[in-house]
Amino acid sequence: MHSQDSGSSAGGPAPGHPAVGITPDAAYAGGVAAPAGRPAGPPATQHEAVGLLPLVDAAVLEELEEELAGTGLAQRFARDYAAMWDQRYTRLAAAVEEHDGDSALDAAISLKISSAMVGGTRLARLAELLEAMIRRGDFAQAQELMRQVAREGGLTITELRSSYIFDTGRGPAGQGPATQGPAN
Repeated sequence: MHSQDSGSSAGGPAPGHPAVGITPDAAYAGGVAAPAGRPAGPPATQHEAVGLLPLVDAAVLEELEEELAGTGLAQRFARDYAAMWDQRYTRLAAAVEEHDGDSALDAAISLKISSAMVGGTRLARLAELLEAMIRRGDFAQAQELMRQVAREGGLTITELRSSYIFDTGRGPAGQGPATQGPAN
């Protein structure tokens, strides 16, 4: 599920290296670690490097479709993911604002994993950075990062809806009617 998509924006993860596998100490896009003994760079630099990752890696969704034998489950998962964005973000933002470490960590990990599964590499990487801040108890920095999470999350949902989910009732690439997922 982590192959490079030649059709997505430049700077995505190298083949076989998922964006979410990059440690918080990695220096720049692509997960290249800073030389030993040198810090990876200020958090702002890491946040800016996130913008080099693709919003949505279509290859991840294609691989998920293949793994599920084209049953429409991948598209339903993406539709459910998009439908749950507001609820997921609100839960995460509230936990970070309240400095509720357990709830914030749970919500950040959920966002990281679900975003990676749906190909949202940029949002998955932000969630990973957020997870590291929460684990350190750095809620001031986490609150600052939430603005970027909100922005990139909205862009990710828009990209999924326009390029994969097709809310018009059509499946991907004109494959006929999309299968509706369960209401959440």
